[in-house]
Amino acid sequence: MNPDPTTVAVRHAAAAYALPGPITRIEPLPGGHINDSFVLTCAAADDVERFILQRINDRVFPRPRDVVENIHLVTAHIRAGLERAGVADIDRRVLTLLPTRDGRWCVRRAGGVWRLIRHIDNARAPLAVTDPHQAEQAGLAFGAFQRLLANYDGPRLVETIPDFHHTPTRFDAFDRVVAEDPCRRVARTRDEIAFLRGRRGLASVLLDLQRQGHIPERIVHNDAKISNVLLDREREEWLCVVDLDTVMPGLSLFDFGDMVRSMTSPSDEDETDLSKVGLQPELFAALARGYVAEAGGILTPAERKHLVTAGKLITLEQAVRFLADYLAGDRYYRITRPDQNLDRCRTQIRLIESIESQEAALQDIVAKLF
Repeated sequence: MNPDPTTVAVRHAAAAYALPGPITRIEPLPGGHINDSFVLTCAAADDVERFILQRINDRVFPRPRDVVENIHLVTAHIRAGLERAGVADIDRRVLTLLPTRDGRWCVRRAGGVWRLIRHIDNARAPLAVTDPHQAEQAGLAFGAFQRLLANYDGPRLVETIPDFHHTPTRFDAFDRVVAEDPCRRVARTRDEIAFLRGRRGLASVLLDLQRQGHIPERIVHNDAKISNVLLDREREEWLCVVDLDTVMPGLSLFDFGDMVRSMTSPSDEDETDLSKVGLQPELFAALARGYVAEAGGILTPAERKHLVTAGKLITLEQAVRFLADYLAGDRYYRITRPDQNLDRCRTQIRLIESIESQEAALQDIVAKLF
């Protein structure tokens, strides 16, 4: 019987690394939607060791070696900071990127570029926030991530996806697809189009503050959701931030805004019953409390002032992206049913409305943290 091609590719790529023993098991890593990820179990001297081998999706990341170099620079800097602080169990508090036998951080084999990361045992990444404790742990994790990188002084990271959170550019792309209307879907989405365009003035607020020198460029994660936070299985406390492919220069508020967008409304992203969608203030308060506890000391006055604004902005940006993809024929975001991207857009719009209706109370929550 011919061996499974995927297994052959995984073993061929893994051979570039000095593993502690033979591979005894290969399992797909669930939950990923971009890269091909596998958990390798290897026989070691007295036990077993596990690793995550990933083939980087070069359609999403056309310069995969730059992605890996960014990860190397970031994780090395975080590790050094943890060592200086005397943090225990460092291998569970930051990802460990492993070199190939010849000292490189990735290898091109078996139809792609591969990297190897040490598996963090006895940890889990929740799929969604279920209570304020989890929201606070996520805020602590991403806040610590930014704090530990605030004094980074190495080479500037590569922008692996240029203009990723450049909201005016996202609006320009949206305008083009509305004008072209390739799938004849504009007529049935005029209300959504009008809502988004009515808030276009928000798109450049943070970028304008950066240009004016009030908000500094920082190293940020750019995909700040709970599924990218590892929690200790026993204590349910944060360990580290994972999935660093989109780590690059940006604004701290991009990450906080994405946390607000993805963690404060415990509904599905494609929920069709919009009565279930809305920011829950207790989740926002816990999230902000955790984030400020770790990152508050590095934030400028303008960053502090615009935490709530960031939640609105990133939610608006994501609504624009979902609707643009729907109008273009669902080319980017994977769908499992018709109109799913339109429903995703509508949940974001409902969340924006919820933030707007509670804005004064949310600002009061933030003000009490400083």
